[in-house]
This record gives sequence, C-alpha cells and structure tokens, in this order.
Amino acid sequence: MLKKLEKHDLVLLAVIAAGFVVFGLCTTLAKITDFIIFCIFVLGFDLVYGHLGKLSFGHMLYLGAGAYGAGLSAKYLSPDPFLAIAFGILGGALIGAILGPILIRTSGACFALLNLAFNEVGHFLVLVPLSDITGGEDGISLNFSSYGWVNFGNLNFLFAFSLVILLLVSFLILKFVRSPFGIFLKATKENETRVRFLGYNTTRFKWLTFVFSTAISGLAGSLTVINYGYANPSFIDPTRNVEVIFAALMGGAGNVFGAVLGGTAFMTISNYLARYIIRWEMFLGIVLLIIAFRFRKGIWGYLREI
Repeated sequence: MLKKLEKHDLVLLAVIAAGFVVFGLCTTLAKITDFIIFCIFVLGFDLVYGHLGKLSFGHMLYLGAGAYGAGLSAKYLSPDPFLAIAFGILGGALIGAILGPILIRTSGACFALLNLAFNEVGHFLVLVPLSDITGGEDGISLNFSSYGWVNFGNLNFLFAFSLVILLLVSFLILKFVRSPFGIFLKATKENETRVRFLGYNTTRFKWLTFVFSTAISGLAGSLTVINYGYANPSFIDPTRNVEVIFAALMGGAGNVFGAVLGGTAFMTISNYLARYIIRWEMFLGIVLLIIAFRFRKGIWGYLREI
C-alpha cells in the first residue's frame, strides 16, 4: 500500500501537508514551522547522501551560507523577505558551485571530511575575519518588511508559506529523481565506472546535483533566518551536522517521504524528549543503533516493506 502511495506525487504531497497541519494543531505554530524548515534541509542533504551516495559531514556550511546570505542582504541591502530568500538560495548554490568541482571528485571518508574542513573554515570566517560584517559571536538581528497579508512576522502566514515551500521542494525532487537525469544519477551511484565507460560525463551530472542540494540547503537557511529574526554562528556550526545525518538515517535515505519523516522524528525527539530526559542524546544514540542494526532502510524503508 505504501509503495503505491509513492507512485502518486499529489497524494504523497497531500499526506505530507495533512500531517503537518494535524501536527500543528497539537503544538505551537512556531515549533512546527521550525520542523518544516529542518525537513527542507534534510531533503537537500538527502540529494547528496541518498541519491548521489556521498556522506557529507559539512552540510551546515550550505545552510549557513543561505542564512548569512539572507541575513546580510536584509541588513545591508533591503529588508525585503523575498530578496533575502533569493540571496539565501544564491549563497548556498554559489558555495556549492565553487567547492563542487573539488568535492565531487572525492568519495567516502575523503568527501565527508573535506566537507567538514570547508565547514570549519566557513565557521571561522564568520566568527573572526568577517565579524565586523556578520556580528561575530553575537550575530545580527533582523527585521523584514511586510506587504499587507504577506507578513512573515505572522506565525500563521510563515507556517503556511514554509509548508508550501516544503511541498514545492518535495515535488521538484520527485520530478528530478524520476527524470532521465535521476535515472542516470542512480546508475552512477551504483556503478560509475560502467557509466563513464558508456561515454557519459559523470562529473558534470554530479556537480549539478551537488549544486541543487546546496541551493535547497541555502533555501532552508534563509527560511531559518526569517523564522528566528536573526543570523548567528550556530547556523553554520560544524558540530550540528550530526542532526541532519541522524534525520536522514532515521527516515530512510534516498526517499522524499523518508527525509520528511526522519526530519520530523529527529526534531520531535530533540524538542520533546529533552523535557523529560536530561541526557536525551543517549536515547538518540540508542535509536540510531537500533536503526543501523535492525532497520537499515530507516523508518520509511521498513514501513513500505510491510
């Protein structure tokens, strides 16, 4: 039944939308909006991990690039929220386009650690050399313009807007992975040597996928800044990479619904379990071990096989 659900894009998107609306009735809009934005970030990360087959330990760099791209545009250019989002996407895509030719030629631990190294560099630049612009450890506070009912300061509007963006990103990724490009990407992941032997330039396709991933991460970063009303170094902190990795593993890599489910599960655990268990990270570690040994395809991967 769940396998059939994946074949119908509109039904799948309707289920995601309904799930967040129902969840929103059970908690605050500010919190569920935070969940939605994190799921967008997980979708961007999963393009590299689930579809390209490369594990990144530094994807917070691209979220941070989007966050500071949006934040700096709002502070120094214009408080227009749509301009901030555009600069956020551009920031993530630009960093991905510059670093991509270096990173995609590596694999395994080298790819993961190089991403982490660049993330550390980006974090340092924000904290020290560019502190006069970025605000250093304190970050920068921001205000965004409103246009009548288009008011990002209104929690109802921000929730609805973020949900629409999540559905749009999910739809684009579904079309992407099911297109000839996506099929080619899957073949490259399974056996790149054979694909190259057939005469295809796998480097170009991997670079485009990587830039698409970093652009989505930048989008998530810009929405995070709009949601919180500030940008600070925590949005580019390398130690937070574990969050998106755990989420992708929990939900099931290489699947849109798995990414959304994993992102929601991780945020639920980190936000609510911490109220009752001081060392909630230990519980999260236990959950990850169970998934690694018992449910290797993640929560969604297990459910769809039932």
